[in-house]
Amino acid sequence: MKETRDKVKHLRRDFDRDTLTEAQTPENPLELFGEWLDEALESEIKDPNAFVLSTYANGEVDSRVVLIREFSEEGIQFFTNYGSQKGKELAENPQAAINFFWADLDRQIRIKARIEKLDEAISDDYFNSRPRESQIGAWASQQSQTLGSREELEKRVEEYAAQFEGKEVPRPEFWGGYLAKVYAYEFWQGRESRLHDRIVYESKDGNWLKKRLYP
Repeated sequence: MKETRDKVKHLRRDFDRDTLTEAQTPENPLELFGEWLDEALESEIKDPNAFVLSTYANGEVDSRVVLIREFSEEGIQFFTNYGSQKGKELAENPQAAINFFWADLDRQIRIKARIEKLDEAISDDYFNSRPRESQIGAWASQQSQTLGSREELEKRVEEYAAQFEGKEVPRPEFWGGYLAKVYAYEFWQGRESRLHDRIVYESKDGNWLKKRLYP
């Protein structure tokens, strides 16, 4: 254990891959978001579409990793079980923080957003695009609730597979999408000696205001 603690204490690397200047940043942060996401997708990074979603409810902060499925001027889309822990927390407090981190690119994007449910038609379209096994899994999983055993879950999967045999699997009412309506972005580019570049965009009166932060 001490050896591990010592390793963590002295683990360091410098960031020297790229820079981020004001001249490199467009007026609309969505353009830069798309560029950085595309570079991550084109790299060999595993799960480049993964981000940490943080919520706050009942006096506690909670975080988990989810996947971005679409983005536009309206916001960022992700999908889940509405009865899950994050679903309950978002119902109580529809504010969230989002963090994309791509270590191999020395980059992260920090986001603040208001969260709302997507239209049912959008959730239906995405659910219908999922593999059949994942569709059945959505029915079988009582996400975030206590599970007695792995066998219990597998039995539920078998039961729903039998129920929908030879049929299309409909989207459960308790499963669907969210739209994260972004009102603040921070683009972070790692630099040497921890003197990182940090450019923030904040939405005000329909416009994006841009500023640089100390690292």
